[in-house]
Amino acid sequence: MKTLHSLTEPITQLRRKSEHLRAWLSFGGTNSSPSDNSENNETPKGHLSKRYLRSIISPKQGKSPPRQLSKRKKRPALMWVVAVVSLTGVMGDRFYDQPKLDVGTRAPQKIVAPSDARVEDSKTTEEKRKSVRAGLFPVLMIDKSLTHKITQDLQQSLDKTEELRQISGSFPFVETTALSDSTQRYLRQTKESELQAILALAQQEPNIKGWELPVVLPNQIEEQKNILFAQAVSELQSYRQLSSSGDFAHLIDSVSLARQNYRKALRQLREEIQELAPELGNQSEHPYDASLLELSDQIWQETRTGITETSKRILTQGIPEGLPPQVLEQAVEVQLSVNVPPETKPLATELLVGVLKPNLREDIEQTKSRAEQAALAVDPVMVSVLAGEVIVEAGETITQENFVLLDHFDLSRRGINWAGLIGFGGVVTSAVGIFWLVERRAHPGLRRRDQILILLLTLSTPVLVSFGISYTSLPAIGLLIGSFYGSALGVAVVTLLTGLVGISMEIKGVAFIAGAAGGLLGALMAGRLRSREELALLGVGVGLTEGVIYLILSLMISAPAGYIWYTVLREAVLYGFAGLSWSIVALGLSPYLERVFDLVTPIRLAELSNPNRPLLKRLATEAPGTFQHTLFVASLAEAAARELSCNVELVRAGTLYHDIGKMHDPLGFIENQMGGPNKHDEINDPCKSAEIIKKHVSEGLVMARKHQLPKAIRNFIPEHQGKLLISYFYFQAKQKAELEGTSLVQESDFRYDGPIPQSRETGVVMLADACEAALRSLQDVTPETVLSMVKKILKARWQDNQLVDSGLTREDLSIIAEVFVKVWQQYNHKRIAYPQGAFNCQSSGKS
Repeated sequence: MKTLHSLTEPITQLRRKSEHLRAWLSFGGTNSSPSDNSENNETPKGHLSKRYLRSIISPKQGKSPPRQLSKRKKRPALMWVVAVVSLTGVMGDRFYDQPKLDVGTRAPQKIVAPSDARVEDSKTTEEKRKSVRAGLFPVLMIDKSLTHKITQDLQQSLDKTEELRQISGSFPFVETTALSDSTQRYLRQTKESELQAILALAQQEPNIKGWELPVVLPNQIEEQKNILFAQAVSELQSYRQLSSSGDFAHLIDSVSLARQNYRKALRQLREEIQELAPELGNQSEHPYDASLLELSDQIWQETRTGITETSKRILTQGIPEGLPPQVLEQAVEVQLSVNVPPETKPLATELLVGVLKPNLREDIEQTKSRAEQAALAVDPVMVSVLAGEVIVEAGETITQENFVLLDHFDLSRRGINWAGLIGFGGVVTSAVGIFWLVERRAHPGLRRRDQILILLLTLSTPVLVSFGISYTSLPAIGLLIGSFYGSALGVAVVTLLTGLVGISMEIKGVAFIAGAAGGLLGALMAGRLRSREELALLGVGVGLTEGVIYLILSLMISAPAGYIWYTVLREAVLYGFAGLSWSIVALGLSPYLERVFDLVTPIRLAELSNPNRPLLKRLATEAPGTFQHTLFVASLAEAAARELSCNVELVRAGTLYHDIGKMHDPLGFIENQMGGPNKHDEINDPCKSAEIIKKHVSEGLVMARKHQLPKAIRNFIPEHQGKLLISYFYFQAKQKAELEGTSLVQESDFRYDGPIPQSRETGVVMLADACEAALRSLQDVTPETVLSMVKKILKARWQDNQLVDSGLTREDLSIIAEVFVKVWQQYNHKRIAYPQGAFNCQSSGKS
């Protein structure tokens, strides 16, 4: 019984599979029967669906295979081997000529000099010269722009002091015969209460026994102030006695005006101090000292001239960076001692020290020139040996001197360092493996030619580095790979290449890191751009990024040097231009690489979709009906592709070119007959008519190749028809054969040559092309009716096995049907019915 059951079980399972087939073919939950013969989508006898056969074999019934998995070719191992070998070979050149008997190794035997020799130890010589270069003091030069700025700042300070002095008024403000300088200075700045006391006493008669302070003054007044107080009273009393009352009143008015102007100047001085205090940190460092207002005009002019002359002399001599402040202060004091009056020397010193700044910077060219001269002056280190003299004993550690002689006599046993080369090859293999994982996830459809292009671009950087070119091609690589294959692959290539070159070729400079940063930015952004103009702007961003990164890293590393700013800024500008230049190179190369390697980037697809392209202009002119059909199919296909997350740009471009072959005989297709006679009625031969219809595929491919359309676009021409049956002429031929009693008609003669759609994009276009005529013809029907009809058409294509290799699933077909109905509703939206009288007007207010 077990044996019988084991024999009948497969048959039972097969019967169950066949019973489920009808329901499986009816996607979207519909139970409608297969389409009628007018659509001619019947499955030929004996031809089981590949998808159905797979469902019988696979335990996961009813599930469609992953997208593109059925036709995805296994990656040839040869390409990966070539990538590993070529990258290891180019970047591992330092392993090719390495000595086995190197410095630090032990000699396996005693080695004797075969002849006399006197050899230069170039390594030791270069180390000495390098030490001389590093120890040489830089040549300094005066920075004229900085000197001019310092002089300008000093003049502004002096002008501000002059302005404050003018506000306070000239000094002395009256003749010194009337009041002495010290009395005028005291009267101008003393308190108001003291002034009133002085004026009250000055109008009294002088005390013969000697004048004494009134009791109204505080007992704590300093002795000096008492003296000035008494002196002011005495001088005012003398002037009052020797002059008229009018002159005395005028003197008092002059004192009041001087005091008013002085207080105004002091108030403005305090405002200046408050404004600059946050910058100075301490008000005592303010260049406008109040004591400058106490100077006489003559002394101030002498002081100002002396300050100006001293600053010129010091700046001409130059102030180096890092000069201690006390040294600068001492130098200023020495110079001022002969240029300004003694009483203003402290004020002038404080003002100059606050304004003067270092104005010497390194003269790069002169420093390099002097360093090279000093290095060339170093005598080369020579190593001598006589014939028969022992160079190194057995087991002895080889020194630099020994190695120079061994290498000279070809006894260092130079050769390929296989261990190092194989180890680096393992690193390269790991990097290639990481790239493969990223490619498999982000861009699984890479062709061999794409891999070759990525490899060639990758090899450009180590080749440039091997020639000593510091401006690496990483920005161009990032831009090109990012725009061709997407940001993920571009970032992966730039990152892995940076690491490999840094490890193998020992490149660790700031310039290399800056180039890598520019390459990463280009790779990250290029895949999102849709025009050459955007790529050009991205090139500017790449250049700026490279320059800024170089500047920041250089300043961080070399900031203590003090002179780095001017040097690094110039180099940063050069590296910025280098990044921009590589971007220009990438932008110029991209159209040629797109053609040579048959690439379809979003930018190229956008250019191909331009209706002013030669083929599309011809199609619109020679086959206008076909062109209108193409536009509607494009609307359907684009909407469906966007919903399914397909390549919308590719679908748009492919749809516009899918029927260009109809230009070989436009009147052979009903959409171009414009109500005229049907050409096929005149031919009256179904076989010839079918050949005309089929020929639009072959002729379309010829036109596409002639105009150098990418293969991805050319694929839409045959795949949108697949291996469909030209049903109208097939049944017409069958009827004619039955009437004439001739041989049976071969169905294969009336089918397109294919291939059937090989991608989701071409599959979507096939379905949009199938539904276009039916949707355009529908007017007053409900969306439910339209959806049912669309599903019927799509199911017919599914039953005819046209979508087996496209990667589309039954769930995708349900989504496509709903999208097609939405697009149909947008094209057939209802309009407002115009009243009859509106047609008599020349224009209407509604549309």
